Amino acid sequence: MTTPTPNTRHLGILLFDQMEELDAIGPWEVFAWWTQHFPGDGYAATTFSADGGPITCEKSLVVQPHHSAASVPALEVLLHPGGDGTNAQLDDPSHLQWLREQRSHVPLMTSVCTGATVFAAAGLLRDRPATTNRTALDQLAQIDSTITVRGGERYVDDGDLITSAGISAGIDMALHIVGRLAGAARSREVREGIEYAAEASN
Repeated sequence: MTTPTPNTRHLGILLFDQMEELDAIGPWEVFAWWTQHFPGDGYAATTFSADGGPITCEKSLVVQPHHSAASVPALEVLLHPGGDGTNAQLDDPSHLQWLREQRSHVPLMTSVCTGATVFAAAGLLRDRPATTNRTALDQLAQIDSTITVRGGERYVDDGDLITSAGISAGIDMALHIVGRLAGAARSREVREGIEYAAEASN
């Protein structure tokens, strides 16, 4: 495990009850493999939940975060997963306000699957292109009609905000983020390292 330094830039994955497992674990594999094999790039991956306590995922996997929202280091990238747990977040004023606060100082906000609907509810996607799980595309448009909804795309990069489609698409988005932060060659090395291909060859 790489020991962060004062200059380390942190990639944080939010964890919460009833999140979809692969929305978080897929990107975690990408970020953790990258940062542990190439510490010289200056990044570290971490996870956090609201109170730092363990969370139970949609399919019953229990995960212990590294931090609480209060103790997590300042983030360069924040990743918000999706899953059934996002239904409650859509009407949670404190969570939506917390996201708006993060938006003001986190350089890159990202979502996987229905995490985009929570971003929309917080007003983060107003007048922007975005995608989400194919089953939630209509919901995304209903939450905020100003969003240019892009179905059929694995992820949509709009500069300081990236949204991805459902579940496994988060892996593709995470590899794209590695490419943005450390270059296309590094992204290819990570893809090869985790033996991942966006489309199976057989």
